[in-house]
Amino acid sequence: MRWVMVGMAFLATVLNYVHRLSFNYLSADGDLRKLIPDDVFGYLGTAFFIAYMLSNVFSGYVIDRLGTKLGYSLCMGFWTTAGLVHAFARTPWQFGICRFFLGIGEAGNWPAGLKLTSEWFPPHERSTASGVFNSGSALGAIIVPPLVAYMGLRYGWRSTFVILAVFGYIWVIAFRLIYYTPKGAGTVPVVKKRAIPIMKLLATRFVSTFILAKIFLEPVWYFVTFWLGRYLVDVHHWDLKKIGWFAILPFIIADIGNIAGGYFTQFIIRRGMPIPRARKLAVGLSGLIMGVSLLSGPFLISTPVSALIIFGIAGFGYTSYTANCLAFPSDVVPKNSAASAWGLACIGNGLGGAVFQSLSGVTLKSVSAVHGYTSAYNILFIGFGISALIGVGILLFGMGPLIKDEALQRYADGECAIAAPGL
Repeated sequence: MRWVMVGMAFLATVLNYVHRLSFNYLSADGDLRKLIPDDVFGYLGTAFFIAYMLSNVFSGYVIDRLGTKLGYSLCMGFWTTAGLVHAFARTPWQFGICRFFLGIGEAGNWPAGLKLTSEWFPPHERSTASGVFNSGSALGAIIVPPLVAYMGLRYGWRSTFVILAVFGYIWVIAFRLIYYTPKGAGTVPVVKKRAIPIMKLLATRFVSTFILAKIFLEPVWYFVTFWLGRYLVDVHHWDLKKIGWFAILPFIIADIGNIAGGYFTQFIIRRGMPIPRARKLAVGLSGLIMGVSLLSGPFLISTPVSALIIFGIAGFGYTSYTANCLAFPSDVVPKNSAASAWGLACIGNGLGGAVFQSLSGVTLKSVSAVHGYTSAYNILFIGFGISALIGVGILLFGMGPLIKDEALQRYADGECAIAAPGL
């Protein structure tokens, strides 16, 4: 059953990315492109990530308090409804509101998935399980180009948003019917653990450094997923139909990183490397793959296919990094606060996404007007490559050892609410 449960988290992550990216491809060409120019597209991305950042402050804490079943269901229902409302938007401001509420809901997917894996998997298998459910992000990105191209050309962009929402509501019903917390995961504990307050988590070196690193690392993936469609239109003059056929390539490559990154860590742990060192080694290699591939982009890209491969290698590095980072909170903080710690760390996702999306849009509009789109995107390749290297450097040298925080554990153990019989 544990693989069924992580499979539900995988499907949720697929739908998360389908809802997130459908607008990006629908607005890359056609009627929506006329309404959403580059700078406006960047600002809409900023609206999404500001909401994502705000939601991460409380989403993990709420999920820890509500439990996986109710918390995950509420997240999916909220972001699915926000995706549905896109069908009725008519102006950039209205789309901005839709993107904002989509970000509020979607941020909860990773704290909820992390909590699910911490309930169903032992520590040495969590990076693999996390890689499985997080691979839904890459599979969702694979599905979106052909799916949205077909639906958008056949039914129109408004109907596309409606149809996609139906799948989200089906997931909510199925998850409510089948999910349960396994025995031994703490539903009726001998000692009830105290939840770690948000400010106490933020004050730790682990969470504060994690936030800072994510500000620089996460925008790499957002560059790949948010701007790929426009890049293919602007630089290589592809239309939506052609994008639908070929834009899946980088995400197929990226999807391999989820499994390879998690399995690599599990492999070197079995070979005798301590878990904290194994996690950092895997993250360091992943960050180098991200940074070096993007920095080499302006010098190696000569055809659309070579561009797709560069995007894919960067995505591979990112997903490999994420498969390992998802296990960090369970390694360091008490299990009942793991989702809270991840949610707070993902403030960095929202902050980095908000800043870099706006900068990307403004850069493309201003530089392309003078030097053309190829030069404008080359600046982005170099900028995001440097950003990846900065982020992984912060993780490796600023976070400290990935071992249980004894102060947090003592706090969590400090209130014995339920005593076992005979004690």
